[in-house]
Amino acid sequence: MTSIPGEHAAGSGPDLVLLHGLGSRWQAFTPILPALEREHRVLALDLPGFGARADEPLADMSLGGLADWVSAELSRRGIRAPHVVGFSMGGGIALELARRGFAGRVTAFAPIGFWNEPERRWGRGMLRLLRVAAETFPGPLARALRTRPARAALLAVTNGRPTRVNPDDAISDLHALAASRGFEPARTAFRTQGMVPEARRVPATIVWGRRDVLLWGLTQPQRARRAWPHARHLLLGGCGHIPFSDAPDRTAAAILAAPPSPPARPFASPGLSSTPTPEHTA
Repeated sequence: MTSIPGEHAAGSGPDLVLLHGLGSRWQAFTPILPALEREHRVLALDLPGFGARADEPLADMSLGGLADWVSAELSRRGIRAPHVVGFSMGGGIALELARRGFAGRVTAFAPIGFWNEPERRWGRGMLRLLRVAAETFPGPLARALRTRPARAALLAVTNGRPTRVNPDDAISDLHALAASRGFEPARTAFRTQGMVPEARRVPATIVWGRRDVLLWGLTQPQRARRAWPHARHLLLGGCGHIPFSDAPDRTAAAILAAPPSPPARPFASPGLSSTPTPEHTA
């Protein structure tokens, strides 16, 4: 295992690359790393301008600019056609790498771009509010996050089961969000970001949480299903925008499942497929 500032590498097997969302860091994937590392050589990266690379934003922080950086970084390491997994902004990057033919397979959790204009404004606005709070009240928020009721309230925007988030992790995430110099230029680029066109030749899984209130899990999955009809589409009950602490076993299973063979067959909900689970409708 190798964990140096800005990345985490461990496990053996086919290459699997993890990309976080806006204002986040590679540690967001910590709850599912043990399961993934049993079957894959995992590389989790901080994107430029975030995490340990908070002071290194790119001149171009758009989805395309970040995809350029990821493909160059992986090529430098000799990684070819990896399985790329991302959430939110990282999910959008994963889809873009599939479109370019760089990724051999992708799994995207709540990827950006499947919004309408009101939903885009809502998502950008809520993210800005979280950033301002992290910058303005770091001490009071850090103390509050050590209490279960405060985590339930403060993390409900990003997590479906916020009390499951480790308090120390939540506080570290808060500080990372406040320090992210890439946050505002990347958020600004969201103004013009639309859907990434489907990559029909690359196996793709697109996953949403029913409790996602940031990139609405009630509406955006339907657009994703129409735009990427050959992908496998999953809707996870009890999960929010960042679902890995909400349901580690189910999110890891979505990644480790056999690659989808297009065309995907919808089931469970109209236009959607889903892993069977007692919590599916939660």
